[in-house]
Amino acid sequence: MASHRAWTSPGSLGVDAIWLSPFYPSPMADFGYDVADYCDVAPEYGTLADFDELLAQAHRRGIRVLVDFVPNHTSDRHPWFVASRSSREDPRRDWYVWRDPKPDGSPPNNWRSIFRAVGGAWTFDHPTGQYYLHSFLPQQPDLDWWNPEVRAAMHDVLRFWLDRGVDGFRIDVAHKMARDPELRDNPAELAQGDVAGIQRRDEDWPEVHVILREFRRLLDAYGDRMAVGEVGIYDPERLVRYFGEAQDELQLAFNFAFLVQPWRAVAFRKSVDRYEQLLPAGAWPTYTLSNHDNPRARSRYADGDDAGAVRRARVAAMLLLTLRGTPFLYYGEEIGQADGEVPADRVVDRDGRDPERTPMQWDAGPGAGFTSGDPWLPIGSEARAVNVAAQRDDPRSMLSLYRRLTWFRRRSVALREGSYRPVGRAPGVFAYLREAGTERLLVALNFGHAPAELRGGDHGLPRSGTLEISTDPDRGAGSVPLSSLELGPDEGVVIRL
Repeated sequence: MASHRAWTSPGSLGVDAIWLSPFYPSPMADFGYDVADYCDVAPEYGTLADFDELLAQAHRRGIRVLVDFVPNHTSDRHPWFVASRSSREDPRRDWYVWRDPKPDGSPPNNWRSIFRAVGGAWTFDHPTGQYYLHSFLPQQPDLDWWNPEVRAAMHDVLRFWLDRGVDGFRIDVAHKMARDPELRDNPAELAQGDVAGIQRRDEDWPEVHVILREFRRLLDAYGDRMAVGEVGIYDPERLVRYFGEAQDELQLAFNFAFLVQPWRAVAFRKSVDRYEQLLPAGAWPTYTLSNHDNPRARSRYADGDDAGAVRRARVAAMLLLTLRGTPFLYYGEEIGQADGEVPADRVVDRDGRDPERTPMQWDAGPGAGFTSGDPWLPIGSEARAVNVAAQRDDPRSMLSLYRRLTWFRRRSVALREGSYRPVGRAPGVFAYLREAGTERLLVALNFGHAPAELRGGDHGLPRSGTLEISTDPDRGAGSVPLSSLELGPDEGVVIRL
């Protein structure tokens, strides 16, 4: 395999920015996404002074810091909701979504919580005789973004962190903030999930784009700051609207399409091609393979074959880091960490997301280098073998592959800024060109469990190229013929043309 001393040394992964999940004071009903104070640090994590130090140290190393902004809902312990719940006459009553029951005492409409185990999205408050809306847990009441006082208060939250020097925000469930002000029922067809062409009434309401444009104007006033939205919409035509008609909404919107693709080359190619086709001029793509709500690549594509799952995770890494756009890596992917095993007596999440949230595996010690105490979730059973320390100096490891890919990407104008063009339709192979100026790179990914061939002569490729990186640590470097490019099972390559 082509290599470079800097790529296999114990140096950096070449990460440009880090996103911190919520660290605010919280009762932890939903692990920090039930915020009780937007402008402080939970004491179990430290202090504002600790945050300032982290920010300063990251900036010193050229790493930008994004913080999680949770605007759709607060904790039911937040002072705003405590006041809102205290009386129908309280000035903050209409900061949240309160409604009378139907004549039979049932909830105002048929909306459901995102968390299936919760059921309905309304909880009855006996002292005040009304229901309040919660898109998630009952401990997470939804703010009413039609109220200008709510908007002003949340803009102040953004300013608080921007004034401290944060580089931007990951906006939690950015598509949920605006809903039908008449609170009409969702169409019955949506009972089992989204249906193309049918508008939901509990999210993705047109007013959300007004809210996001207001966010964008605030961010732009601070200069080089940005926001990436968690837009849980899998229809790419609706997703791309979140960039704004005039590129005046989100700078980035998470594209979650890869989270639901089967491990087939044609599926990934269709997803990428459709997204590229729909992106407005000037909009910048994003891709991610996993996050705190979804299984890691190695676990999702295991298919009962652990050795094959590791190979597929290596191909997935090359896919993510060679496509046009910004890749987002979830911790643990860089070492091929699988989701952990969580026994029934250790389950803490009501929505089943514990396995992908088990601690990062840094070394083979008792706490996997993550903690000297007792973590909320158990350490993965494979931590003694799959950890950063074990892979740091191994040129064949997953960590070394990620280093090669990230550093190659950093030095390649074609990967950072170049065009994307799919080539070939060899069965089981997803191949594309990345080009900028005089630099031309071919990426060929075999999604099959058997060898595959890409006949480059059929697609205007040169007769040969130079192998830069392969996911197979046994493939040698040097010139490779492109008239007939042979790929091993579950192998990906980057070739300079």
